[in-house]
Amino acid sequence: MPDRRLIANALLFQLSWVACVLGGNSYWLVIPVIALLLHFFWISSWAAEGKLVVSVMLAGAALDSFLLQMGVFTFVGQDSLAPLWLVLLWALLGTTLNHCLAWSAKPIWRALLLGAIGGPLSYLAGAELAGVGLPLGESNSALLLAAIWAVMFPLLHGFAHLYREQYRTQLLARRRQDA
Repeated sequence: MPDRRLIANALLFQLSWVACVLGGNSYWLVIPVIALLLHFFWISSWAAEGKLVVSVMLAGAALDSFLLQMGVFTFVGQDSLAPLWLVLLWALLGTTLNHCLAWSAKPIWRALLLGAIGGPLSYLAGAELAGVGLPLGESNSALLLAAIWAVMFPLLHGFAHLYREQYRTQLLARRRQDA
């Protein structure tokens, strides 16, 4: 039977994705915030994954803000930075890399393929539901996003691996000091 925490991680991400996309920058953002808190208190910990979640959130916010500036997206009322709901989605994606999406890290082609397919599909579905404009059209946007996500998702898994090893090394060093 699958680990309950893996299932909870996947469900929290999906529930939060729906809340962010349908709710936008409204009180619905309480759901992803609660999901992040549950992740750090029940599924993992801030010490183990805080750096990863923040790094993924910042990288994603920068990427989506850049794409917004380049005219790939248009958001109602947002003309310079990615909206908060989209930034929260990036943080939530960071919570999945060591858990429900860990299977996609190795071999690297899995991350590349999942990124190239899943990334654009998520954006296209989110754009349709959230009223996000795609000035380049759906096909051109999907092709561009596929290329970006084919690189981005393996890179994010690289961050996850690096930070996991750093945390493991810190734990070993503490145990040696305590011994």
